[in-house]
Amino acid sequence: MGTYRMCGCFTRKFKIIEAAPPPDVIAAFEKYAEGGPQMTAEQLHRFLVDVQGQGGAKVSDAEEILLQVLQKRHHMAKFRKHALTLDDFHHYLFSADLNPPIDNKVHHDMTAPLSHYFIYTGHNSYLTGNQLSSDCSDVPIIKALKRGVRVVELDLWPNSTKNDVDVLHGRTLTAPVELIKCLKSIKEHAFSASEYPVVITLEDHLTPKLQAKVAQMVTQTFGKMLFRPESECLKEFPAPEDLKYKILISTKPPKEYLEAQTNKDKEKEKDSDDDVWGKEPTELTAEQEDEKTDSDASDNNQDDEDSDAFEPEVDSSRAPGYKSLIAIPGGKITGRLKEALKVEPDKLRRLSLSEQALEKATVSYGTDLVRFTQKNFLRIYPKGTRFNSSNYKPQIGWMHGAQMIAFNMQGYGRSLWLMQGMFRANGGCGYVKKPDFLMNVDANSERAKLPVKKRLRVKVYMGDGWHLDFKHTHFDTYSPPDFYTKVGIAGVPDDEIMKKTKIKEDNWTPVWDEEFTFPLTVPELALLRVEVHEYDMSEKDDFAGQTCLPVSELKQGIRAVPLFDRKGEKLNSTRLLMRFDFV
Repeated sequence: MGTYRMCGCFTRKFKIIEAAPPPDVIAAFEKYAEGGPQMTAEQLHRFLVDVQGQGGAKVSDAEEILLQVLQKRHHMAKFRKHALTLDDFHHYLFSADLNPPIDNKVHHDMTAPLSHYFIYTGHNSYLTGNQLSSDCSDVPIIKALKRGVRVVELDLWPNSTKNDVDVLHGRTLTAPVELIKCLKSIKEHAFSASEYPVVITLEDHLTPKLQAKVAQMVTQTFGKMLFRPESECLKEFPAPEDLKYKILISTKPPKEYLEAQTNKDKEKEKDSDDDVWGKEPTELTAEQEDEKTDSDASDNNQDDEDSDAFEPEVDSSRAPGYKSLIAIPGGKITGRLKEALKVEPDKLRRLSLSEQALEKATVSYGTDLVRFTQKNFLRIYPKGTRFNSSNYKPQIGWMHGAQMIAFNMQGYGRSLWLMQGMFRANGGCGYVKKPDFLMNVDANSERAKLPVKKRLRVKVYMGDGWHLDFKHTHFDTYSPPDFYTKVGIAGVPDDEIMKKTKIKEDNWTPVWDEEFTFPLTVPELALLRVEVHEYDMSEKDDFAGQTCLPVSELKQGIRAVPLFDRKGEKLNSTRLLMRFDFV
C-alpha cells in the first residue's frame, strides 16, 4: 500500500496489485497444459521447444525448472506433484534467473587469432572521476575487471623524486597512485569475471632506467601469468583459448623520456551533458560536435600514447627487459594514414586513433581499416575534451573492425550502455567474435545500400519490481508512477530507430502489451535498446531503468529482461516481460 499526500492535508492510498499474466501467457498455458489446470514437465518441455526455440532442451531440463519454481514459490515442492499452475508458469517466465533473454555461457569460437575479436576496453582505467582533477586509484581498475573488461590502460610517469613509477593522467591535477599497487590489483582480480586474457596498455613517459624498473615489477608481479611472444615477428596473434589466465603487455617499443610540458593549446570546449543519462547515440558524432581537427592521426588529446608521436626513439637495447615484455607492439603514425594502415606480412602491431580521426578515416579509408584490423589491432580513444569522462558512439569503430574501443568506464550514459550491451554477448567474457563480413574485405561496402537480412519482432508485455527497488515517492510525490517503455535498435545507420509504448498511468506494475518490428540490414552488429521512463507533465521525465542486448544473442520466445541503472548496475527486482521472434 502506498500513501501519497495531496494538497497538504489530504492523502490518497494506492494498493500495489500484482498484474495478471498477459493474454499470450494465458494462451500458451492453456495450449500446452491441454486445457488442464496444471502443466506437467512433458508439457513444459514441448513449450520450451515450440515457443522458446530451445530445440536442444530435454524433459529433464523442464523437470529442473519445475522443481526450482515450486521450491521457490511453495517451499514444499518435494511433497507436491511436480506440475505448474498458471501463476507458477507466469512466475517462471518472469524470472530473470530462470528465463533470461541471452545465454550466460561462452559459446563463440575462441580459437581464432586475438585480432578476430572485439575486446572490452577501458580508457584511463585508473581514474575515479573526471579527466582533470579526480583521484587515481586501483579501485576503478578492480571494478572494471569484475565487469569483464579485458583491456586496462595505465599511464606511467616518474614519481616526484624520479626514482619510482606512478600512474596518473599527465599534465593534469589528478593525484597519482603507485604502479605496483595497480599491478598487484590486476593480478588479484584479472580473472574474477573471465578466464580470457587481460591486456595492459601502457602509455609510457619514462626514462630507460625506469622502464627497466617497470620490466622488473611486471615480471615479478605476474610471473608465469605473463605472456611473452617467442618471436618479435609473429605472423598472427595467438587465440584467446590459448591465452587463458594470461596477462599481455601492449605499448610502443622503448623511447626517450621527454619532460612533460604544459599543453598551451588545450581546448577550452566542455562536453555537452544535457541530461543525466546522456545524449542519444545518434547525436554523438564528432562532426555534429563541431570538432576542428585536421590531423589523420591525433587531436589535442595529449594524454594518449600517440600524442607523443614526435618523441625521438632510442636504441631499444637500452631497455632490453622492457622490450621483451611487449606482446602487442604499439605503432605510431608519422605520415599518411593510408601508409600506416598497410598490412605487413611479418609485422603485427596496434595503432591508435582518436574518435574524430576514425570518423574522418572511414570516409576515405574504410576498406583499408577493415583490412588492417583483420590481422592487426586498432584502438580508438575518446577526444581530449571529454573532461567529464563521457564517451562516444562505439558503432563506427565496430563497423570497421576496430577491436579496442576504449571507453571511460567510470562515466555513464547511453554510449556506455551500448558498450555494456555489446559485451553481454558470449557469456560476458569480454571477447566477442567479429562477424564474418569483417573478415572479408570484398564483402565490405559501407557505402552500398544493404538489403534487410532479418526482421526482429519485439513485444513488450509488462514490467514489475520498481516498488521493491525505489521508494514509493521516488517518481511522483502525489501518485504512483506513469511508466512507458522505449525500445529500438542501435547499429549501422540504416537500422537505428527508437519507438515507444503508451504511458500507463498510476501503476507500479504497468501492462503495455504492445508489439514492434525492426528490419535489420546488419543484425550481427545490432543492439536492442530498452529504456523505461516515468512521464512527468511539468518536468523532465524520470529515468526508470535500461538495458542493451546483442540482437544476435537474443533467445526466441517469452523472456524476462532485467533492467539496469544509469551506471550499468543491475537493479535487484526491476524487469520487463518481453517476447522476441525473428520473422
